[in-house]
Amino acid sequence: MKTVRVLIAEDEPIVRMDLKELLESQGYEVVGEASDGKIAIELARKLKPDVIIMDIRMPNLDGIEAAKILTQEEIAPIIFLTAYSDRELVEKAKEVGVVAYIVKPFKESDLFPAIEIAIARFKEFQLLRKEVEDLKDALETRKLVDRAKGILMDREGLKEHEAFRLIQKASMDKRKPMKEIAQAIILAYELKDKKEK
Repeated sequence: MKTVRVLIAEDEPIVRMDLKELLESQGYEVVGEASDGKIAIELARKLKPDVIIMDIRMPNLDGIEAAKILTQEEIAPIIFLTAYSDRELVEKAKEVGVVAYIVKPFKESDLFPAIEIAIARFKEFQLLRKEVEDLKDALETRKLVDRAKGILMDREGLKEHEAFRLIQKASMDKRKPMKEIAQAIILAYELKDKKEK
């Protein structure tokens, strides 16, 4: 099993040191330490950790704002480890996509399952996002191929299966995706129409 790489973002040096020792004693690798939100973002972008453990109240850029940026960039799951438990902060944490929220003082038995679950959920989200992107791409390809088929049927008098076969053959011959072939057909006929006007 590969070692889990952790970035700690905590402005209190003693808390940061204790957390690092605790994590390393359990086999985690602390790849970076940040004392504020801006440094946390820079380190996360550079080090690409598996998980980020972050305080909320930090100088320069607080944990909420840093988490918002890091979540949008999909770098790693974020666990808030904070002394603050008021409802407003919890809501903000949910809004920015934080996957776990642990209140200090915490027990080891709270932290380690949260890390493992955060990483697993993050991987699931990434897979889902990729599936959605693949489905969008497939749908766009289908729409373009249908439009190109329609043009070929209309302009060249081909039957639907002949038009599809023509696009498919061009895709294989040119070693290009059917989406690109369909786009080229659509563009070619659009340009031809403009010349004729």
